[in-house]
Amino acid sequence: MTQPLRTLYPATEPYATGMLDTADGHSVYWERVGTPGAKPAVFLHGGPGGGCTPDHRRLFDPERYDVLLFDQRGCGRSLPHACLENNTTWDLVADIERLREMCGVDKWQVFGGSWGSTLALAYSETHPERVSELIVRGVYTLTKAELNWYYQYGVSEMFPDRWELFTAPIPEGERDNLMAAYHKRLTGPDEAEKLACAKAWSQWEASTITLEHDAALVDDFGGDHFALAFARIENHFFMNAGWLEEGQLLRDAHKLAGIPGAIVHGRYDMPCPLKYAWELSKVWPDATLHIIERAGHAVSEPGILDQLIRATDRFAGKPD
Repeated sequence: MTQPLRTLYPATEPYATGMLDTADGHSVYWERVGTPGAKPAVFLHGGPGGGCTPDHRRLFDPERYDVLLFDQRGCGRSLPHACLENNTTWDLVADIERLREMCGVDKWQVFGGSWGSTLALAYSETHPERVSELIVRGVYTLTKAELNWYYQYGVSEMFPDRWELFTAPIPEGERDNLMAAYHKRLTGPDEAEKLACAKAWSQWEASTITLEHDAALVDDFGGDHFALAFARIENHFFMNAGWLEEGQLLRDAHKLAGIPGAIVHGRYDMPCPLKYAWELSKVWPDATLHIIERAGHAVSEPGILDQLIRATDRFAGKPD
């Protein structure tokens, strides 16, 4: 008998919120949800630059978990908005450790999707002794091949209509390196051009992450405040290859030995090809790979959401 798909837990509000002063110019918004003192977990959002949403709180059973969520540097409710200074992968890894110490927990479950999976792997490979379990969705290891697939040639062949919108702000003579062309404009002095490019960059992503087109999501990603942080920060990280050595996250996956995990990936994930989740599962035998057949990239895909909630339930000792 086929089991019904799991869905989000009921809406919940934080029981505590605050701002973490990083001492190098950033103020990071954090919130805690669930039951104080229950199983500790940290949620790492995507982007980079995406920020947390109320639905992210609902991936965990609030009676069994005590979850910390935070908006990474420069996005969401963190300040200064869209700031690129002192904003690297390793700054974020340090922030996660500061937040863990603030919570007073020795180990916690780490949960990250898309860019959040990149950050989750970087953190867990740096501090494996602090990780009780690791859940990653839409695995992204930030190699040159992955970046080129999405921002130069690959997904462009699947979505020529949306690719045309993405390339429109860039003169034809600069389209041989679209990330660099966008970087020049997203960090340039022309505010109108900066915003137009931010919207085009952000909406390219929103228009390709779901199996079925979601017009409302594309509109949301095109909002001025969201798009500016999302595009500037994401482009900044990707231009610098996440401050990772080529292939580093798979190379160092042996450091995850002994950490139970779940890898959840859509078969038709366009931004993050399944190949890299498959390769991760080969070098991290303590994790179970769940390939979702009728799914793209987004956490909202029903099959992806089902497996993510089954994973958080399972690691909290809840019967399947």
